[in-house]
Amino acid sequence: MLSINEIKKPIAADIDIFEEKFRLSMHSQVPLLDRITHYIVKRKGKQIRPMFVFFSASMCGGINDATHRGAALVELLHTATLVHDDVVDNSYQRRGFFSINALWKNKIAVLVGDYLLSKGLLLSLKNNDFNLLKIVSEAVRQMSEGELLQIEKVRRLDITEELYYDVIRQKTASLIASCCACGAASAGASDEVIEKMRLFGEKTGIAFQIKDDMFDFGTDDVGKPLGIDIKEKKMTLPLIYALNKASNSDRKAIISLVKNHNNDNAKIARIIKFVKDSGGLQYAETQMQKYQNEAFDILATLPAGDARTGLEQLVRFTTERNK
Repeated sequence: MLSINEIKKPIAADIDIFEEKFRLSMHSQVPLLDRITHYIVKRKGKQIRPMFVFFSASMCGGINDATHRGAALVELLHTATLVHDDVVDNSYQRRGFFSINALWKNKIAVLVGDYLLSKGLLLSLKNNDFNLLKIVSEAVRQMSEGELLQIEKVRRLDITEELYYDVIRQKTASLIASCCACGAASAGASDEVIEKMRLFGEKTGIAFQIKDDMFDFGTDDVGKPLGIDIKEKKMTLPLIYALNKASNSDRKAIISLVKNHNNDNAKIARIIKFVKDSGGLQYAETQMQKYQNEAFDILATLPAGDARTGLEQLVRFTTERNK
């Protein structure tokens, strides 16, 4: 599988321009805000979301100024949700670095998230990018609803497989879907093509989340702490499948362990073994590949070229990664 740097070569110049514009888009007259946003920019990840925007635009008509604004809008609103999520989750680290709330406390973190949200809205309004704003705002709504739905169901541990897909479609897949739709819309694509790209992104996002869920039951050297979802009482696809296959007595015993593990490593290891022995990981792998293939099927109906190849490689990177 290609590295992320190899994949983004066709759009590397655009990503470089985007990074500078994104940094400028967060500028403030308040020194504290500038320090915090500088910290955020220096610790940005692989830029996978902007890559989805740029490749989608390139395939659907070409990258332009609106594409750069669309990528910045996605990143501003997504970064705002991450800052707020860390406050909600009492999380003090993100990607191995201290979170904003860990360094500057919750009150400042919430205000920074609000600031980033407002900058994204103003960027779109200033340039009359109402179509892009609508796409991304819809994604933020779905992400919030998905998070709340998960929190509600975690308390009762009654998530079915159907409900699990509803949660990840809203919570995770909606953002990647908005990236692809934004890219297409910025390039002047038709409503039909924009919807195709949105659906392609949604399928990719679902496959991505299933893969991420599988890491919870793998080895502890993949970048995600082993059993972290279990510790947070999240019902992921491998666990849901294993519980559905279990006898009533085993099901009750495992649900009791999930509810009352108290971060006991032995109890968590027992849950992980139960999922592996029940074929939960193999089933999740099959479902991940199903959604990946559905994403590829959608791409196959769109114009061939470097941009489509880039999107195919990006899908493989996000769904076949080891961390």
